[in-house]
This record gives sequence, C-alpha cells and structure tokens, in this order.
Amino acid sequence: MYYELATLTLPFGTASQAANAVKAYANDAQAQGTLLGCWFTDIGVLNQMLVLRGFDSLADLQAERQRTQHSADPLGCGAIAQSLVQHSYQGFPWMPPVQASADSGIRGPVYEIRTYGIKTGGVQPTIDLWEQSVPARHKLSPCVVAMVALEGPLRFTNIWAYPSLQARSQARADAVAQGIWPPKGGPAWLTTDMTSTIAMATAVSPLE
Repeated sequence: MYYELATLTLPFGTASQAANAVKAYANDAQAQGTLLGCWFTDIGVLNQMLVLRGFDSLADLQAERQRTQHSADPLGCGAIAQSLVQHSYQGFPWMPPVQASADSGIRGPVYEIRTYGIKTGGVQPTIDLWEQSVPARHKLSPCVVAMVALEGPLRFTNIWAYPSLQARSQARADAVAQGIWPPKGGPAWLTTDMTSTIAMATAVSPLE
C-alpha cells in the first residue's frame, strides 16, 4: 500500500474551511486514492493540517501527485494555504492497509505522527523488528500505519491513535514497563533526526 502525507500551513482560523476543501478535492471524480486522515496540529508546529491519503499502486500515487502539482487549487486550498508539502510513502509490507471503518478498532481523536531518521542499511532491519514488536504494542494503542519514505533522507513515519493525551501517556508508560516497546534493537538503526506531532481529527477525517 502506498500513502501520501501532505502538510498544509494555514492562516489562523481557516482550519474548518480548509478541511472541507480537502474533502471535496479528495473525493473529486478525477482524484486517485482514498482520503484516510485529516488532522489539525495541536502540539508541535501549529497552524498545520496533515492529510493522509492511501493508494493501491505507486502509479496511482504518482498520478495524483501530478494532478495536485499542476492544479491551480491544490487540495482545494490554493487560495488560503501558505505552503503545501507532499511526501510519498510505502507501508511496511506486513501491515494491513489503513482502514477508517467502524470495525477497524482505530479511534482518536488524538493522533500522534512520529518521523524517525534511519541509518544506512537500517530500512529492512527496522521493518523486521517492528513486525515482531507492533502486535503487542498495538494492544495498548493502535498503530495506524508505519511507512517508509520514498524520497528524501532515509526515514519512516508512524501514526498512533489515542482517545486522549492521558491515554497516550499511559499506553507509552505501560509499553516501556512491560518491556514491549521500543522494539528491541530498533533504536540502534535510528538517527537522532526525530520529530513528533500531536494532531486532532477534523470533522471531515475518516479516521475520527
């Protein structure tokens, strides 16, 4: 499964307008892929909207990227967005495609988006170590997706869902106390280039 994570920087007070525009753009008849998540940042870099879309093939992702780049109104926010950054990813091969259905077990409205730099040679070890450790960690709080960047520096992004910030803190503490997280040996393959953003699901987000 392939994904695009787009970041829109918006003027203060335009989040609702932008979210509705993103939904319309993603559901347009010419659009490729599926809108999965639409979040607005709460902790981290503020006034940003994060948009996650899923694609069945790399060709579909590239076609939609081209549509957006050539559009006079990218993501429906050309008139209001101060900047738009798009990143392409491939999901870890053992992870099921992201589902936003009621029976997926994924519930927000708090989402954490974390990106880690990966050392040279560390992509496959990271994928393998996460495959061993995520099932147990997933029981404490669902991992929405883990995905490797297709361009730029070696890195991967992982997204987690929580019902509240308190639940996030508790799940992370429990995972460490139980010795199930982080993946044993995993940090050795990571660089110190790490970021974390807490974002809230918008009203149009399929991942609520």
